[in-house]
Amino acid sequence: MPGDIEIPDDLSGLTGARRAPELAVLITQVAEAEPLAAACALADIDVDVVPTPVGALGVLRDTSDDLPNRAAVSISQLVAGVPLVLVTRWGEQLTCVRYVDGTDDGELPPGLVLGGAPDALEDLLTGHLTLADLPGVVSSTGIGRLKAVRMLSQVARKGRKKKR
Repeated sequence: MPGDIEIPDDLSGLTGARRAPELAVLITQVAEAEPLAAACALADIDVDVVPTPVGALGVLRDTSDDLPNRAAVSISQLVAGVPLVLVTRWGEQLTCVRYVDGTDDGELPPGLVLGGAPDALEDLLTGHLTLADLPGVVSSTGIGRLKAVRMLSQVARKGRKKKR
């Protein structure tokens, strides 16, 4: 064998098996971090939610198996009628998939998604910032079902009062 050929330690890419993404983020139009964290807690999805001016970002704590896709399906069902985008990162490769009402609505070009996304998303995806660097992060872990229901009820009451 020639000396300039390098065989990688991880050959999973050759078998078609795909590793878990390094990062998976749900871009939502949920206005605040607390309601998204509560909804994720009800759906048994462990996320850290980052508030942004255009909607909350849910950063999945576990990206193994098919958890990012299942999380996107679950949350898009909970916020019916409102699309969300799942952004996953494998090394330098980004994949953006839109979900509506629990169904995969197709891939979107990453440049298009990032062009209108909050700075916090780009900073997380590039590694310029970590969750610890961002203000107002709310974790879904530790939120029990009863507390989650109370949080969502409180948000619903606030919404009804604003409409009056």
